[in-house]
Amino acid sequence: MKIYTKTGDDGTTGLFGGTRVPKHHIRIDSYGTVDELNSWLGLIRDQDISPIYQQQLTSIQEHLFAVGAILATDPEKEILKNGQERLKITKVGTTEINFLEQVIDEMDSQLPPMTHFILPGGHTTVSYCHIARTVCRRAERISTLLFQTEPFDKNVLSFINRLSDYLFVLARKLSYDLQADEIKWIPKKKD
Repeated sequence: MKIYTKTGDDGTTGLFGGTRVPKHHIRIDSYGTVDELNSWLGLIRDQDISPIYQQQLTSIQEHLFAVGAILATDPEKEILKNGQERLKITKVGTTEINFLEQVIDEMDSQLPPMTHFILPGGHTTVSYCHIARTVCRRAERISTLLFQTEPFDKNVLSFINRLSDYLFVLARKLSYDLQADEIKWIPKKKD
């Protein structure tokens, strides 16, 4: 099978189920941003970090593929004519959301309390986490807009929302582990 099909040369692409839509369609933007996020998570996973975080990130990346598949499915074609679901994959649900919450709580319990906003940076790996967090927030914004017009499993939105929290806490935990400075944002008072 060739990697190129030439079917997208007209500016359209196919959703699961065969529906053709413009490449700038919000659905494409939604799962494309999830794909971008997944790539950033791969970069974080490739850093010199604890194998525990690497395993967590691998698991999250697998869940993001499921999220992408859900977002890439035409809602009018998610059920086949025989009544079966088109996607025969494990979808994100309360188990995956609870996993993120548990890991967030574990990491957070090992950190000093936050008293100020934190400027992204301090270490390259930490910065990658902050970039991934902002890409995750963009994926969430686009996905919620898509959800308003073409609803899908609401657990997807919860998972993406919780994932951005995970990435924030992971950035803080990596700062702590790497003994990198967390630079607090302290607004300057107006004269």
